[in-house]
Amino acid sequence: MPKVEINIPEHLEMQIAQLVEQGEFLNREEAIEDLLSTGLKAYKTSGPQDEDEEPGFEEDGMMGHDDEYVF
Repeated sequence: MPKVEINIPEHLEMQIAQLVEQGEFLNREEAIEDLLSTGLKAYKTSGPQDEDEEPGFEEDGMMGHDDEYVF
């Protein structure tokens, strides 16, 4: 398996360490591998998000009509 070296913010390192301490993962390496794998799967499913668009709303109203909104 290829080895990768990364620098992560301290708050992420603390969260990973806490998950290992709580028994969610056997060790730090397993935690990072599993979390990275899960993140990649989620990214493939949803794809990159365009920051300019609000999720769930169409340009022509919520249901695709200019003046029709359903609550």
